[in-house]
Amino acid sequence: MAARSRWPLMRAVDLNAGSRRLGAGLGTEQAATPTPTPRYPPVLPSRSAKSKSAQGRRVEEFFQQVHGAPGGAEKIRLLTRIQRPKYVVYPQTLSIEADRWYQSFTKTAFVPGLPGRLASAAPGAALELGQLRSLLCEALLQENFYVKRRRPFLYREREQTVLPLLGNLVPRLISALVEENPLLGASSLEHSIPEDVPVIQIEPSRLPLFQRQYDNNIFIGSKIADSSCYGHTQFHFASDKLRREKLIKDNLTDQIEVRLRANGIASLFAWTGAQAMYQGFWSEADVTRPFVSQAVITDGIYFSFFCYQLNTLALSSGADQQNHRKNICWGTESMRLYEDIEGDHVRGFNDEVLSLLVHFLLNRAESKKSSIS
Repeated sequence: MAARSRWPLMRAVDLNAGSRRLGAGLGTEQAATPTPTPRYPPVLPSRSAKSKSAQGRRVEEFFQQVHGAPGGAEKIRLLTRIQRPKYVVYPQTLSIEADRWYQSFTKTAFVPGLPGRLASAAPGAALELGQLRSLLCEALLQENFYVKRRRPFLYREREQTVLPLLGNLVPRLISALVEENPLLGASSLEHSIPEDVPVIQIEPSRLPLFQRQYDNNIFIGSKIADSSCYGHTQFHFASDKLRREKLIKDNLTDQIEVRLRANGIASLFAWTGAQAMYQGFWSEADVTRPFVSQAVITDGIYFSFFCYQLNTLALSSGADQQNHRKNICWGTESMRLYEDIEGDHVRGFNDEVLSLLVHFLLNRAESKKSSIS
């Protein structure tokens, strides 16, 4: 039987070093081998795990699914299918200084006044202002007659007077102006505005806003397949939350215009943003062109006018990292349409309010194409 031998440790190390040097020398003489491709797919976090990486994977796959959807209807279905409690933003609110909160939520800069050609309230030469004034006064007298004939229900006086007035007044003006503007399309506005957007770091529950579950729905008043997929003008009636007499009595006179601005910003952002989503845009696929719409808020006596230009939908924390765009809302202070009604006469009629109504209804889309950089 052969005897067992022991090699010194130093000799074994020298042999290993020699073999490494030999291998290195042979490697220089051979051709360079290509970079090996991985034999296995990359390790991904589990979809069902509760880690941040797993949540990031689920979000990324969902975004890819929405990006690959064939049309706006399918994208809206994917975005609204998950039901969860959400903050409810009411356009007409009792909260103090709500307009700054709503500007922060929607990334909207508010600009006093109206843009472009709407800034001058002089009626066009083709319009007969006297005829339009007669139509409007007739609608006022008609509703005033029915209100005096029967006293409205308690706490529903505003609803039973202003809503019928709007239902009577707006169709009359549209019928008179349809020859001037057959489409009643949206206007084209500039988007270079120096005003800043208020940034509020406090939780929405401090406004206060409350979370509740309701059916997810994105709807502008027409279906996606409808050719009339762009809005023109909204008409809102000021409910009891905006009643001037009550705010003045509660020493909240400064909140009259604040609540009107909050109503205009919240309503127009929701409506204009829904129109953009009808075209396939959403928070991770921002708009490539501006969307515009208008709103009129009235209690039957005072009228406020607002124009909105949507420049971005990227309002989520991830999409708003490098987003320098901001939405814009132009608005006027409330203007009184008339002083009083005596018998069959309307006293103190304000032609400026009528001129703005006419301009809003005659505002139409321009043929030039605009985009957002």
